[in-house]
Parts: sequence; C-alpha cells; structure tokens
Amino acid sequence: MVKIFSKERFDKLPDAILFDTDNTLYPYDPAHKAAQAAVRDKVVSTFSIKPEEFDKAFKEARDQVKTRLKHTASSHSRLLYLQRMLEIMGLGSQVLLALDFEQTYWRTFLSNAILFDEVKELLDDLRLLGIPTAIVTDLTAQIQFRKVVYFGLDHYFDFIVTSEEAGFDKPHAAPFEIALEKMRPKGNCIWMIGDNPINDIRGGREKINAVTLQKIHPGTPMGQGENAPDAAFNEFGHLRVLLEQLGK
Repeated sequence: MVKIFSKERFDKLPDAILFDTDNTLYPYDPAHKAAQAAVRDKVVSTFSIKPEEFDKAFKEARDQVKTRLKHTASSHSRLLYLQRMLEIMGLGSQVLLALDFEQTYWRTFLSNAILFDEVKELLDDLRLLGIPTAIVTDLTAQIQFRKVVYFGLDHYFDFIVTSEEAGFDKPHAAPFEIALEKMRPKGNCIWMIGDNPINDIRGGREKINAVTLQKIHPGTPMGQGENAPDAAFNEFGHLRVLLEQLGK
C-alpha cells in the first residue's frame, strides 16, 4: 500500500510526473558495489598494489573532485575520479587507463542494475492515462542516457533532464523547472517520485510545489520533518493501484 501523509494532495490524477532514476527506478547499491569491486580488482592487478591502497587513493580523488566541482554533474564523474586517483598514485593522468577503468566500472554497473518490479507496467498505465512523464536526474547526460536505453525505457519517458543539462544537481530549482518547461503540463498538479529526502522530496516540494512520493527500500530511510514526503511506497505496483483509484 501507498502510505499517504497529506491526503488533501491526492484528490485527483496528476497532470505530470517527474521521476528520479538512481535508487528510484532500480536499486543503486548492488550495481555500484559490483562495479567498484571490478575496478578495484583491475587496478590492483595492473599495478600490483594492495586493495587498501586503491581504496585510499580513490577516496581521496573522489573527495577532491567533489570539493572542487560541488553540486554539478561532473562532480559524479567516475572518469575524473579515476584520472585523479592515478595522479595521486604518482602515475600521471594515464588517459588510456583512466578510460579503460571507467568503462569497466559502467559495464559492470549496468550488467548488475535491475529495474524494480512493475516500473514499465506503471509507465504503460501513465501513457494510457495521458499523463506526461520525465526523468529528472543528476549526473552527466551520456551515462544517464545509457542507463535509460539499457533498461529499455527510452520509449517510455517523454523527456529527460540531467544535471549536466541544467547546470546544477537537485535540489536546485533548475532541473525541475526545465522539465516542466519541456512538458508543458495542462495543470499544476505535478508529482515528484524519488528516493532522496533532500534532493527529490524537499527539492520537488520547495522548487515546484510538487506532490512528493518517496520510494522506500532497504538502505533508504524515509524523510523526516522538512524532508518528509506527501506519500511513501515500497512497490511500484502499489502506485498503479493508487492511480487506478484516483482515476475512478
């Protein structure tokens, strides 16, 4: 069942729905852990170092990139993390190796990423109801596009907005506003579906007054206080039932 905390916000079907991607449409952690392990193994083997040395250098590189680039799409770039890691290890930028390690990460990531049950069925329902949909996601366009195509979702969503296109990560207003500019919904009842209590839930509510629905699963705590959603759900099938009820 969908747990509804703001009943007054669920009195009709939405005019449009925005979806986060990572850890909303599929569980992020299993894919990331497998991908990170594959890169670690490859780096350890290539340079005959200890796994702990990789972990230390990678963490330092990631922290430096995030500090420098802050809330931008490129702050999530595995390529930049791996380039900087090689530099920290005293090996220079090593462009070919950085590219190879990055491809290892994303190849392994995608092969271990599995959509949550009934995502496509829900999107089919929305298309039949005539409700426009858009992805609003952080990270660079190329990898997020690759994920959408890998999952076979490229024909399900009407639009996509990445933080690379918007210039800012969520919860900045730009990604949400650009999505609505593209969609031109007929009304102002906009749903935002995501997992992150700050970026998706508070961001959606504060920036575009969205009705917020949080996807809950292991490792994803429900937002509290100003980060609390209007509703929460565990299964996409439960959202299908809610939409059916609202459509009657």
